Amino acid sequence: MKYYVAIAFVLIIASLGSALVFIMRDKGKSNRTVGALAMRVGLSILLFVSILVLNHFGYIQPTGIR
Repeated sequence: MKYYVAIAFVLIIASLGSALVFIMRDKGKSNRTVGALAMRVGLSILLFVSILVLNHFGYIQPTGIR
């Protein structure tokens, strides 16, 4: 599970970085920035929902603050 979450975070950051590159290159003339940001939101929602489902089925356990 640690690897799944780490890979998801890397993909979210990469999508945010690609949106930054698109906004700098295109100067607002294309929709590639919107697509990259939409992908980031989609990945974030997918990560959140998958963590909720995995917690519900017992694949991950909350440990609290130690």
